[in-house]
Amino acid sequence: MEIPSKYEPNRVEERWYSYWESQDFFTSTPDDREPYTIVIPPPNVTGVLHMGHMLNNTIQDVLIRKARLQGKNACWVPGMDHASIATEAKVVAKLKAEGIDKATLSREDFLKHAWDWTNEYGGVILKQLRKLGCSCDWKRTKFTMDDDMSASVIKVFVDLYKKGLIYRGYRMVNWDPEAKTTLSDEEVIYEERNGLLYYLAYEIEGSDEKVTIATTRPETILGDTAICINPNDERYTHLKGKKAIVPISGRVIPIIEDAYVDMEFGTGCLKVTPAHDENDKNLGDKHNLEVIDIFNEDASLNSFGLHYEGKDRFVVRKEIAKELEEKGFLVKTEQHVNKVGTSERTKAVIEPRLSDQWFLKMEDLSKPALEAVMESGDVKLFPDKFKNTYRHWMENIRDWNISRQLWWGQQIPAYFYGDGKEDFVVAETAEEAVQLAKEASGNTALTLADLKQDPDVLDTWFSSWLWPISVFGGILEPENEEIKYYYPTNDLVTGPDILFFWVARMIVAGYEFRDARPFENVYLTGLVRDKQRRKMSKSLGNSPDALKLIEQFGADGVRVGLLLSSAAGNDLLFDEALCQQGSNFANKIWNGFRLIKGWEVADIPQPEAARIGIDWYKARYQQVLVEIEDHFSKYRISDALMAIYKLVWDDYSSWLLEIVKPAYQQPIDQKTFDEVIGILEDNLKLLHPFMPFLTEEVWQHIAERDAKEALCVAAWPTKETFDTNIVEEFAFATEVIAGIRTIRKDKNIPNKEVLELSILNQSGTSESMNAIIQKLGNIKSIATVDASVEGALTFRVKSNEYFIPIAGAIDVEAEKEKIQQELEYTKGFLKSVQKKLSNERFVNNAPEKVVEIERKKAADAEAKIETLEKSLANLG
Repeated sequence: MEIPSKYEPNRVEERWYSYWESQDFFTSTPDDREPYTIVIPPPNVTGVLHMGHMLNNTIQDVLIRKARLQGKNACWVPGMDHASIATEAKVVAKLKAEGIDKATLSREDFLKHAWDWTNEYGGVILKQLRKLGCSCDWKRTKFTMDDDMSASVIKVFVDLYKKGLIYRGYRMVNWDPEAKTTLSDEEVIYEERNGLLYYLAYEIEGSDEKVTIATTRPETILGDTAICINPNDERYTHLKGKKAIVPISGRVIPIIEDAYVDMEFGTGCLKVTPAHDENDKNLGDKHNLEVIDIFNEDASLNSFGLHYEGKDRFVVRKEIAKELEEKGFLVKTEQHVNKVGTSERTKAVIEPRLSDQWFLKMEDLSKPALEAVMESGDVKLFPDKFKNTYRHWMENIRDWNISRQLWWGQQIPAYFYGDGKEDFVVAETAEEAVQLAKEASGNTALTLADLKQDPDVLDTWFSSWLWPISVFGGILEPENEEIKYYYPTNDLVTGPDILFFWVARMIVAGYEFRDARPFENVYLTGLVRDKQRRKMSKSLGNSPDALKLIEQFGADGVRVGLLLSSAAGNDLLFDEALCQQGSNFANKIWNGFRLIKGWEVADIPQPEAARIGIDWYKARYQQVLVEIEDHFSKYRISDALMAIYKLVWDDYSSWLLEIVKPAYQQPIDQKTFDEVIGILEDNLKLLHPFMPFLTEEVWQHIAERDAKEALCVAAWPTKETFDTNIVEEFAFATEVIAGIRTIRKDKNIPNKEVLELSILNQSGTSESMNAIIQKLGNIKSIATVDASVEGALTFRVKSNEYFIPIAGAIDVEAEKEKIQQELEYTKGFLKSVQKKLSNERFVNNAPEKVVEIERKKAADAEAKIETLEKSLANLG
């Protein structure tokens, strides 16, 4: 097979991906091998590939490909989340653009549109993941709205309801007026915003007196049903038992007393609006206050909003403030910083709203999940700094509001058969519901037509929390072969932003429904940020097009670029230059391979330098392999890649290939060639999880191979004992070679000019690397001497001194003048450092590390002065 002159990723990536798929390399079925399982964090069906996905899925692919090479039955389950709020919003927007209002459609008609949209636009991201090289078992692709997945969700709901853990309650909830649905507490993001504190005067009934209250939301006065004072506040003792009049509306409301009121905030008087504040609702329940809801579901005002009916809450805030001022009710305003809850999905400002909702009791359910992470260590977080965050959430957990006022999702399996709020049954099927309703009501004549199913759907996370179980059918068939083989899974890779949303809840579900952890390790990636540390987002325009990056730098280049800058749990400062670095690395490997393949091979003896170089590299390879395995065990994926990168770029390309490279127009011996090819193949095995396309391309060019011999399913290198001495001796030799090269460069001595080298071997260095030094330094001979060599240039490595005779090679007088100048400069530098070290104040007060650095500077300068003086003496 002809080897192209340069590596062209766009030419090879699609070909190799199709080949891997056609050979079913990614397909997994239970067998006698050790399973290694990852379930993908299911992206929203509405999603497209972005930088966060690129990072997350590259890490998963590295782990799954390594496991496959290690001979494990690697199973990576892909899939998508139906994303109730996001998808319904997109479908509603599409319908609106077509002139169709959702309110005019039946549920069935709307769902048909939703499925049409999903089938047309959904799943784009899964196709894009192939471009990145993700080796998912695509035959296992799941969607949280698949029939079996939905059946699992319904079964779990019914099971939890029967256990008394799911209940229906009239509660204050977080309402998203844009999506027109309730949200769980975890889906509310609090932001600090600048606003105003409005001081409003309420008249006291039957007198000319007024009482002033402070509020950030003047529009809600139309829902006020009391004013509350602290019973210990002497300023308002005279108001006890009296009534106030709500401005504008003129409603008369009681003045109540409660120690809840903070006497230091505002005026010490509190307006009570039970329908629109959770704390006010608690006060209202305690004091039997009327509840007046002034908002429609879109946060516009309803009929209780009087002449503001139909207007948006923020419009009303400005207008009512103006009216209050005109009528003398607005005393003053002050600047005020307030924490405002916003929807994690739509970014809309949340409204507290009273509503009948379904809740899951979490207190007891969460205990095994808390213990698994914080005590037993059954589930490990990497990095473990997130354990404190996890503990805080789990120890302060609240009941989970699991119902959503949407149509896209699993419809809650509660069926109402009467007029009362409690006249309902919960069942997996409508037929079962009819039977249960007959028994509950005593009415044997009931039919399905008499039942009305709750229109709400379940929170998307209520399906996602079952993901590691339901993808293997473990809810519907708890004892099936697949769930017993693949569960618990091994690793989960995700972002810390959904540590509670998804990770903690999956752990809860794992112990509740399988009595086992869902995964052993959770690798938490950081956020992808730009060079200015800003989070990448469409709105900022700082997020590059993921697919264009792949097109420009190749999938391998992008994968390397992402991983070189990403430490576990730390934010990634992304720079396209990193992808260029990855692309350059791919080219380096390709060019090195072409170099080897370009050598003529002959049946000649193996040179000593080549033999030593190969022995050294094999030992060095084993040393790095130990490092890599350690990094993987601690989920330091970036460190593992960097170790491989340095091994291949520095040790292999810069040193080994130079050592074994034959002289110009000379052949290489067969033994060396074969061993170098074997070393290259071992390098490719290490690199394959990170750079799958390039490595497979080189692998297949090395030799004709059948499918069973593809790199994708080859064997990961095995750890072997190695000689540490040869690694240390080679490292010393590289410093000697560097010294020779520096003299050549400084003295303009051509590399082709053969030199002689003498060594004053004060450290007893072995001669084992002399052949390497001679070849790479172009040294004719190496002699050991007992004293300094006159008329020679010199350099030091540790305590050894090396001499290169320079007779006729350089202008001696010019060289002496140059050395003298450098000597004078170094002496001056040493004098300044010694002056600093002789200053007791500096030595006693400066940090120990700083003083130590200065002492090392002095020692280095003294050694350099000694060497320069000897060089001058040697030059006569």
